[in-house]
Amino acid sequence: MSATHDAVAMSDATALDDEQVREYLKTHSDFLQRHPDLLDHLHVSHASGSAVSLVEKQVSVLRERNMEMRHRLNALTVNARDNDKLYERTRALVLRLLDAADQAGLCDAFIHSMREDFDIEFASIILFGEPAESRGNLRFETSEKVKLEIGGLLKGRKPLCGALRKEEFEFIFANGGNIGSAAVMPLKGDNRVGLIAVGSTDANRYYNGMGTLFLQHIADVLVRLLARPPGNARG
Repeated sequence: MSATHDAVAMSDATALDDEQVREYLKTHSDFLQRHPDLLDHLHVSHASGSAVSLVEKQVSVLRERNMEMRHRLNALTVNARDNDKLYERTRALVLRLLDAADQAGLCDAFIHSMREDFDIEFASIILFGEPAESRGNLRFETSEKVKLEIGGLLKGRKPLCGALRKEEFEFIFANGGNIGSAAVMPLKGDNRVGLIAVGSTDANRYYNGMGTLFLQHIADVLVRLLARPPGNARG
């Protein structure tokens, strides 16, 4: 066997494959720092099809990551501002509810705040009782009537969100139009006392799976305030 052949065989036997090089660089992460001259000799394909040096590629990657982080930071900032606004509006609503002198005042505060402060198209609160006692925003319906009209929407303790049938929408929201979507929340304490709902003529505005923590919070407050004895509305 010739010396040349032996040299080629030895070269093949000791050649590094891609995985070995990869593992070596992972283990020796400072390799390119110790040999910076190699950076200009390493090239990677660019999106345009041309080749760029590893340094240029790293700069490009860092720039893209920086832009992504800026977008995330901006989104977090916007969400924080929205949460601050929601908190302030919710706080103001709870204070109005606490100041209400009676059930009519509770209903007025809820309806007014939903429409004016939260810019909600339709808002409703229905309490179980005799319809003859209704006045203004204070609306009573018998539990049998509510069950007949929208019983399927009140099965659980959590809000039901989604598009409603024409008859359901019209029952919940007086003069609410023909179609739309809503979030309907039962008012439940020791007993079921009624429901609250917010709605829109946009059939996609309220949908299954959307967050309903705010509505649940307001419902919990209302249930406790509605349970106060007459004449003790302000504690």
